[in-house]
Amino acid sequence: MQGNGVYLDYAATSPLDERVLQAMLPYLREPAGNPSSLHSFGASASEAIEEARGKVAAMIGASPEEVIFTSGGTESDNLGVLGLARSDPGKRHVVVSPVEHAAVRECVASLEHEGYEISRLAVDGHGRVDPGDVERALRPDTALVAVMWANNEVGTVEPVEEIARVCAERGVPLHVDAVQAAGRLPMDTGRVPLSTLALSSHKLYGPQGVGALYVREGVRLEPVVHGGGQERGLRSGTENVAGIVGFGEAARLAGLEREQRVRHERELRDLLIAGVSEIPGVHLRGHPEERLPNNVHLTVEGVESESLVLMLDALGYAIGRGSACASSGHKASPVLLAMGITEEEAFSAVRVTVGKDTSREDVSGFVGAFREAVERLRELSPVRVR
Repeated sequence: MQGNGVYLDYAATSPLDERVLQAMLPYLREPAGNPSSLHSFGASASEAIEEARGKVAAMIGASPEEVIFTSGGTESDNLGVLGLARSDPGKRHVVVSPVEHAAVRECVASLEHEGYEISRLAVDGHGRVDPGDVERALRPDTALVAVMWANNEVGTVEPVEEIARVCAERGVPLHVDAVQAAGRLPMDTGRVPLSTLALSSHKLYGPQGVGALYVREGVRLEPVVHGGGQERGLRSGTENVAGIVGFGEAARLAGLEREQRVRHERELRDLLIAGVSEIPGVHLRGHPEERLPNNVHLTVEGVESESLVLMLDALGYAIGRGSACASSGHKASPVLLAMGITEEEAFSAVRVTVGKDTSREDVSGFVGAFREAVERLRELSPVRVR
């Protein structure tokens, strides 16, 4: 069953593009061969996967042989972080930003339990890493650095190109989570010397349950999933043919339409920011300029985020409370705390993200509903907002 109203939570997941669905349907309706099988059904499935691999590679300026399909961004982050760290047993030091997605944070915590030494970088008040801090943290035994391209909560874009050059000069592998950035920021792995790059289909109007990891030629990884040796032995398991085909088409469209989509999203984002900024006690979080074109992250004085999300849903607008993948449990966002935001402020944070199908009318209506919801909730709150 589909929800009702206006969807403004594109950072959590994006609707499946009709063109992507049409590309997938033949692999959902017809007998599907196992891509590892020798017969014609298997060969057809294998060919479809390789075609999709080429489309995903083209979106990020890579060679098809450098793309490994996974079950999603979380698995890609796991393979990138754990695979790089465990590929060289002699190196037991990891450098990571404190604003990473939980898929990276939890992998690093797991490595810490295994005895790895972890250097957690600082960020400024906008959630941005200083490349100089990365350079100062590197050691001869550093196994990898992990810094995301753009933050999934506040939308801040990190100086990944500078960080990649620092790491390359020192011969240290760099893993980058690009789940939110892909399709919205220019991305060329031929120019940016990173080692691994995590991608997710469903942030690009593709199907859920499929992702990819870019692995630069010559980079060694220790597999995380073991089995039949699919995906160059780095990710065993029978491939999700229909999902991969959908991901490939979504990646092709993202590359083809990126500039048009970004112009549209940026216009709506700025319109939204201008509208909600007129409400007292509403604060934009994340970098004011170096941010994703579709992301508006706000803290709202005197209002608890969960109540605001639910009231807006009742008014017909779906938004997010922090990160979709960290929304369970009543804990303050580690990303916001790392930025110096207080725990009280963190519990008032909401994330509004627009997409290619969002209209100006959607945004204008949302601003009015947002003001109404904030005013109604503040009337119920004992906290006064100046």
